[in-house]
Amino acid sequence: MNEILPVQNLIYEIRGQKVMLDKDLANLYGVETKVLNQSVKRNIERFPEDFMFQLTQEELEAIRVRSQIVTSPKGGGRQYFPYVFTEQGVAMLSSVLKSKQAITVNVQIIRTFVKMRQFALTNKDLTKRLDEMEKRFIEYVRDMNINIEDIYKQLNYLTDITKSSQIGF
Repeated sequence: MNEILPVQNLIYEIRGQKVMLDKDLANLYGVETKVLNQSVKRNIERFPEDFMFQLTQEELEAIRVRSQIVTSPKGGGRQYFPYVFTEQGVAMLSSVLKSKQAITVNVQIIRTFVKMRQFALTNKDLTKRLDEMEKRFIEYVRDMNINIEDIYKQLNYLTDITKSSQIGF
C-alpha cells in the first residue's frame, strides 16, 4: 500500500477517465518527457485516443493547482499541451519503454489503478446499501406510525434515569 499512495497522487480525472501526465510518467520511468513522447509517437498505432490524448487549455488549467506544469512557448518551457495516458495507455507504455525500471514502475502504476477501481466499486456498493437501509428504516417508521422525536425523548429519558448519582463528598 505504501507504493500506491505516491502514484495515486499523480492520477487525475479528465474527460471522465483516470489519467496520468506524460511528465509524471517520464519522471517515474527515469526518462525525459521528450524521450517518452518520441517513443510513443514512433509507435502511435499502439495509442488510440482512449489510451492517450492531449490536454486542452481548460483541462490544463484545471490540474495546474495540483501539479507544476510550465506551458510557456518561450523561455525553455513546454511548447505544447501535455499528453495524458489512461490505464490502458500506461499498460501499453510497457511495450514501448523496455527498461527494467519502466517495467517495475508499470506494475506499480497498474496496481494503483486497480486498487483505486476496487475502492470506488466498494464505496459505490456501500453507498447503495446505506441508501437501501435508510429507505427501509423510513418505511418502517412510517408503517409503525412512530414519531422520531418520541424515540429521541425516550432515549434521553433512559439515559437520564440510568445515570449514576454521585456518592460521597
